[in-house]
Amino acid sequence: MLFVNKIYSCRFAPRYSRSNIADNQNLFSVNTLSYKTESINKAAADKQWVLVDAEGQTLGRFASKVAKLLRGKHKTNFTPHADCGDNVIVINAEKIQLTGTKLDNKTYIRHTGYPGGQRVETTRQVMTKSPARLVEKSIKGMLPKNKLGAELFRNLNVYNGAEHKHEAQKPKAINLNEFK
Repeated sequence: MLFVNKIYSCRFAPRYSRSNIADNQNLFSVNTLSYKTESINKAAADKQWVLVDAEGQTLGRFASKVAKLLRGKHKTNFTPHADCGDNVIVINAEKIQLTGTKLDNKTYIRHTGYPGGQRVETTRQVMTKSPARLVEKSIKGMLPKNKLGAELFRNLNVYNGAEHKHEAQKPKAINLNEFK
C-alpha cells in the first residue's frame, strides 16, 4: 500500500500525485450534516387528526393501514421508540367486510378472571354486540405489545355510525385505498 499525503491508494484504485491532489480534494470531503438522523420525541412530533371511513373495507387490510397511521410509519421522521403517529378517527365500523367464512368460524376468546370463566364468541356475535370492538381488537393486535403500543392505542377512536364527537379537532379525511 502506498501513502501519499494521507490519501490511501492500492493497486485497484487510481493513483494520485501531488499535482492532482488539490484538484481531487473534494472527492474525499463528505458533508456529514446531510447524513444527520433526526430523532423525534413526543413533544416535537407533528401529530394530526385523521378521519378514516371503514365502509366497504376488508378488516385485516384496513387494520394494518390504520396501525401504520397510528404508529407514524408514513412520516419521513418516523422514530420507532416514540409516539409520532397521528390521532385516528374511524367511522362506520359496522360496515366493515370480512372475507370467506370468518364471520362464523373465527372465534374470540376472553376470560372473566374466575375459575371456569373462559368465554368464546364468534365474529358474528361480536359484530352484533359491538362492531367498534371488533375493529379496535384487530388494530390493537397490529400495534407493539408494550407501553408504547398502549399509548398509541389511546390515539384511536372508533365509532359505529358516521357521527363522531371530534369535529373541534378538524380531522382531515383520508382515503385508505390511495394510502400505501
